[in-house]
Amino acid sequence: MPIPTTTREYRLLKPDGFHNLTLKEASVRTPRSTEVLVKVHAVSLQFRDIVVAKGQYPPAGQKDDLVPGSDMAGEILAVGADVKEWAVGDRVCANLCVDHVVGEVTDAMRLTGLGAPIDGVLTEYRIFPAHCLVKIPDGWTYIEASTLPCAAVTAYNALFGLNSLKAGDTVLVLGTGGVSVFGLQIAVASGATVIATSSSDSKLEVAKKLGAKHGINYKKTPDWEKEVLRITGGRGVDHVIEVGGPGTIGKSIASTRYGGSVNVIGFVASPFLLLLARAGDTSNLPGQILSRGAVVRGILTGSRKQFEDLVRLINATGLKPVVDKVFAFEDLRAAYEYLESQQHVGKVCVQVAEV
Repeated sequence: MPIPTTTREYRLLKPDGFHNLTLKEASVRTPRSTEVLVKVHAVSLQFRDIVVAKGQYPPAGQKDDLVPGSDMAGEILAVGADVKEWAVGDRVCANLCVDHVVGEVTDAMRLTGLGAPIDGVLTEYRIFPAHCLVKIPDGWTYIEASTLPCAAVTAYNALFGLNSLKAGDTVLVLGTGGVSVFGLQIAVASGATVIATSSSDSKLEVAKKLGAKHGINYKKTPDWEKEVLRITGGRGVDHVIEVGGPGTIGKSIASTRYGGSVNVIGFVASPFLLLLARAGDTSNLPGQILSRGAVVRGILTGSRKQFEDLVRLINATGLKPVVDKVFAFEDLRAAYEYLESQQHVGKVCVQVAEV
């Protein structure tokens, strides 16, 4: 395939809404010695992308005239002279923070986050540093693989990054968005029992088909933390995938066992937690945490090493993602609108290139 010299890419001309997303043409340079050129086949969208489009991304900020989007899957078209681990034709994803290879994140690593501090992946072609790439799971399509870098790696980090999930554990997932659904699937694949919450009985049925043993409609059962304790015989759950923010974090803590983990998903809950902090309504949280001996941990996606570990789990278990809807590249604004409507279960994706 000839090496392209131009690409179509979206730019966020003004960060006050995704109505400002504009498709433009840009040049494509030759990759440097440690870089690769990738043809982007598919992108999946995150709640983070909505936050970025509205100029509300905390706390590292975002660049002006941004190419948005953080999650892609594509095909390598060219490699730099010093790249030995990749070859033309390899099918890859890029880790969200391109310099977060292993270990805990640093300030410098956070500033390499695709689609906010640096330009993202809503483009037909993009150059990446070779060290950020991960081979996509065996037999997965590009659309399927595009769902992994933010939602799936975040869920994996939540369940295995500190207090590691083990078979026989109980996991509570809030809602049926991308991170929560991957958390459900990863937990089930690892031998855990899953309790899912939603405001929709139909979404709870989907969660049960994916392996959740219990479903709680929080509109019908507003004191759902009591139902969680009832289900677990008063013990509480080992892990919570907490995405709701101030309206749910107290109930999540009350749902855990003594010493259990509440994993606060940063790019979903953080805008709400910031509002809560400004309002000064967090005074009761230290007492709640102490009363359960809970481990409350903020999750900021994960490292390339965790991404690779996740792919090994996928290849071993046959896990497949839940893709709710796929939009054409030219229909990006409609994809954002659909994501913001929260009608979806699982992931909303964009087909950038025809296979």
